[in-house]
Amino acid sequence: MKEVKMYCWTWCPYCIRAKIMLESKGVSYQEIVIDGDQEALEALTARTGSRTVPQIFVNGEFIGGCDDLREMDAQGKLEQIFL
Repeated sequence: MKEVKMYCWTWCPYCIRAKIMLESKGVSYQEIVIDGDQEALEALTARTGSRTVPQIFVNGEFIGGCDDLREMDAQGKLEQIFL
């Protein structure tokens, strides 16, 4: 199984949706909560170019956020990425 990390905020609806999707697919992930941590968000933005959460990484590679997960799932690519 690949290493999956998700940077998120506790009450972000997109983060919650992404967690539900990953869990429904049986994907284990490390959740890194950055609530109110502006420095962490700025570091992620510098790394990914994205200022939104969730930010999801697979084996250290940024794959996107919730909308990206939904698109990958619609295209049948989600299992390939995480397994």
